[in-house]
Amino acid sequence: MKISILGGGGFLGRKIAERLAQEGVYAGRRIEGLTLFDMFEPPAPAAPFPVATLAGDVVALPEAAIPVGTDVVFHLAAVVSAQAEADYDLGRRVNLRGTDAVIDACRRLVAAGGKPPRVVFTSSVASFSATQADSLPDDTKQIPGNSYGAQKAAAELILADASRRGFLDVVSVRLPTVSVRPGRPNKAASSFFSGIIREPLLGLEAELPVPDDFAVWVCSPRRAVEWLMHAGAMDTSAMGLDRSLSPPGIRITVGEMLRAMDLVRQGSSALVRRVADPAIAAIVGTWPAEFTAERARALGFAAHEPFEDVVRAFIEDDLEATKRDRGV
Repeated sequence: MKISILGGGGFLGRKIAERLAQEGVYAGRRIEGLTLFDMFEPPAPAAPFPVATLAGDVVALPEAAIPVGTDVVFHLAAVVSAQAEADYDLGRRVNLRGTDAVIDACRRLVAAGGKPPRVVFTSSVASFSATQADSLPDDTKQIPGNSYGAQKAAAELILADASRRGFLDVVSVRLPTVSVRPGRPNKAASSFFSGIIREPLLGLEAELPVPDDFAVWVCSPRRAVEWLMHAGAMDTSAMGLDRSLSPPGIRITVGEMLRAMDLVRQGSSALVRRVADPAIAAIVGTWPAEFTAERARALGFAAHEPFEDVVRAFIEDDLEATKRDRGV
């Protein structure tokens, strides 16, 4: 089996690569090669199989990013929410034309006689709009309230059509807000959902731009990796034309997140300062706070753990590496 990770330098891409390297097999098959692609050359994990790393522009995707014989492509490359809202041209370029480039690469593999590769695409809850009181069923219409969500929804459609035509075999996973992200804050509007946990655990202050009773649909890095890897290995025959799904995250308020952190590290939430940010609140305020996720559960996507366990997992998996990265 050969696997490519586009966005292989991002934190989810690195976690998937590390897990593949540790296990050496995927979907019951021995891994024969892994390709990691990003804007900057990603680090290669130590692995019992060849690992190729390369840098470039996803819109001008080099053939080596998805080489001949690739079985699974994790398409994680994206311009994130607040950045896509602030720079409309960049968001369209990467999130739409970059996805076009992935489809074209898969078409070339099939035209050369290869099997359509499985493509796992990271979509987002931002492709929907809802109030804090809503719990969205699986058949909810996507009406994005931001450019990032619109780009993700559009990418889902063109990937599903490419799948219907036999160019690839896609599963689009509408990830909840991932918390706790390791490393440094990024340009996502949702970055503070990790910051209010990560920074206090580092002994640093964090700003909370929304009220304590603001609810969010979240998942842990561990669960996100598990879902994405399940999407790459699952039987897609039951999905039909609808190749997108919302996995079973958890609904939680930011106040509950802080209380969970205090249960693990008493007094940590004292480092969180309430600083209203209307621009951020306007973006995340359109995102749904809950999905029923019945379809994903029926397709084998695992249920989520309590948020206390998410905090403990960050401490176990990522806290020391984040300290080194941040010089704390």
